[in-house]
Amino acid sequence: MATPTPTGPTPASQPVPPKDHGRAGRDLKAAIASAAVLLGAIAASLLFLKAAFMVIVAIAVCVAVWELGRGFSAKGIDLPEEPLMVGGVVMVVVAYLFGSDALVTATAVTGLVTMLWLLRRGIEGYVQNASASLFTLVYVPFLGSFVALLLSEGGLGGGGLDDDGVRGIIVFIGVTIASDTGGYVAGVLFGKHPMAPVISPKKSWEGFAGSMVFTVAAGILLVVWLLDGDWWVGIFLGLIAVVMATLGDLCESVMKRDLGIKDMSQVIPGHGGLMDRLDSLLATIAPIWLLLHHLVYR
Repeated sequence: MATPTPTGPTPASQPVPPKDHGRAGRDLKAAIASAAVLLGAIAASLLFLKAAFMVIVAIAVCVAVWELGRGFSAKGIDLPEEPLMVGGVVMVVVAYLFGSDALVTATAVTGLVTMLWLLRRGIEGYVQNASASLFTLVYVPFLGSFVALLLSEGGLGGGGLDDDGVRGIIVFIGVTIASDTGGYVAGVLFGKHPMAPVISPKKSWEGFAGSMVFTVAAGILLVVWLLDGDWWVGIFLGLIAVVMATLGDLCESVMKRDLGIKDMSQVIPGHGGLMDRLDSLLATIAPIWLLLHHLVYR
């Protein structure tokens, strides 16, 4: 008699369940290693030749545009990546070399070129694709170009901790990391009351309080120590950073839920996509530049 053939999937063919990382929600070893590599590259560029940091920013803009195009495709949106990437790099460069007026002009030109680029595809889906393109233009290269404006506060050449622009970038990155770290630690240890359960179930009010404490403390220390500014500017900076970073994180979470994806990509081990790390940075850079430009670099 023939042996009956099993009808269910064999153990080898069964999908492997995703690894449970507990309340941390991520692979901490991979996340720490990736963060160390990224921060090392940023530190090296700022300390030795700060113009090289603009190369990192330009690459980040291109990768972020690609990730958004990949995410939008889940909803049938076809993002024109070529003009957005090229225009985004131009925006970063002119912001660094010529300032905010040139950035505004480059943004307007890139938007018009992108809309003209879409005309080649015809009428179908034009409004949808053009709207997504202009959203991407403002969200990624325009906001990202404020990093160039901040770095240029110390001039265009050189680097190191004697440069005002380099110190400003360190303050900007420092307070944003403090916000994420404070929220993560307090959320894991004490988080019980969800801030926005439908949008981001793991984000809690306890985590937000931790973010505020860490960010304000980092703002005071960094502004006074690195920028020789007034302590109250550090408080103001910390409060702005924690609110904007939280909003940036929530907005990106809404986008991913609407698109039906977990991460924008997997280009950074332990972190997901680049946009999953840039959400807070993009949201905080413009108000931080404005505050430092008028209250510290005056």
